[in-house]
Amino acid sequence: MIIAIDGPAASGKSTVAKAVARRLGIHYLDTGAMYRAVTWLALERGLEPDDAVGVTRLAARYPVTFTYEEGESLPSSVWIAGHDVTTAVRLPEVDASVSAASSIPNVRRELVRQQRALAGARHTVVEGRDIGTVVFPAAEVKVFLTASPEERARRRQIDLVSAGHAVEADEVQARLERRDHLDSTREASPLGQADDAELLDTTGLTVDQVVDAIVACFEAAR
Repeated sequence: MIIAIDGPAASGKSTVAKAVARRLGIHYLDTGAMYRAVTWLALERGLEPDDAVGVTRLAARYPVTFTYEEGESLPSSVWIAGHDVTTAVRLPEVDASVSAASSIPNVRRELVRQQRALAGARHTVVEGRDIGTVVFPAAEVKVFLTASPEERARRRQIDLVSAGHAVEADEVQARLERRDHLDSTREASPLGQADDAELLDTTGLTVDQVVDAIVACFEAAR
């Protein structure tokens, strides 16, 4: 069974998806990290993130992989082209470039192929921006998370500061607004809520409350 969790940047997708996977004891697949890994590799190789030919070539040649410890729901590391990019994919420069790279139609096609292969036939929690609409349109459980712009900016700023990157709240919110615009207006697989997805506004909710709601959906679908 696939649990598809979609939503804009900093809506709580990653935190909630990981917690759901832990609660249920199933694998978690971070599709956002896959796009970020390809973006990081493109920047590392000196490519512009909107170089369609170059970035697509990298995505096809260097599949993104995850390592899981025995019995663990969450991957311990993210790899591409022989590099452990678990931390690097969250750098501000990747934040600023990932929308351009992920807007390339052939990059998305290649990574969707990889995502379907990685999820396989097992129970998996998958999060991203087009999981319920494009990657797994037949997913048994679909949830679209959102939160107020101010709450999303606060969460992202906390993440960046925790990672050692000093940044003002106004700048973070401006970046998120640009990211939302790019993600929702791109030609290939734009951000959007599937018609049959459950909408959950996480503003003011604890992670446990959101997880409870998604687990209830999973149990009802079994």
